[in-house]
Amino acid sequence: MTVDGFAMSGTGFLDIPEPNAEAQHVFDEDVAEVGYVMNLSRLWAYQPATLTGLFELLGQIASAQELDVRQRGILVAACASAYGDSYCALMWGSRLAEATDARTASGVLRDDGDSGLTASERAMASWARKVARDPNHTSAADVQALRGAGFGDAQIFAITAFVALRIAFSTVNDALGVRPDGQLRSTAPEAVLDAVTWGRPIDAPAPSPSI
Repeated sequence: MTVDGFAMSGTGFLDIPEPNAEAQHVFDEDVAEVGYVMNLSRLWAYQPATLTGLFELLGQIASAQELDVRQRGILVAACASAYGDSYCALMWGSRLAEATDARTASGVLRDDGDSGLTASERAMASWARKVARDPNHTSAADVQALRGAGFGDAQIFAITAFVALRIAFSTVNDALGVRPDGQLRSTAPEAVLDAVTWGRPIDAPAPSPSI
């Protein structure tokens, strides 16, 4: 199947649904932003309004607490690596590398001490990993550590909700077998590619668009 000149193939364990106007809007946004239709968007074509609503909710959380791209990159890279989601780790590890540098992004993905981060950013990354790994084993002391790093309770709630929603998004993608886009082989920094050793493997290189 071809959509606006882009060859479509099965994504993960499900067949790709026939796109409707909402799904086409998501595809068009992908092409405008990254130059191709992402595998995850093909999956979420089953419920494109849900995908849009989820991203809008994440945007509301980030906007309310003024989470910039660097902070969001730290949160997603840290929780994706702890959760074992290669797709979001590669996508957001690349964005974090742009906001910082490839070495810092790789360090967050590897959880090797977060040496490229500030004290408050290290606290944020540590919290994201704890939420992703075992939310039932966080403690009041963990929250107090965030307060000590300068976060207010409203900010702590916001970053926790942000991480939880990202985990929900990753869960759908991972459970249904979606693989990271083949284009990431050439667009992600080498340090980020080397750091991501978990999750689903990167998809085969994408064929040239058919016109």
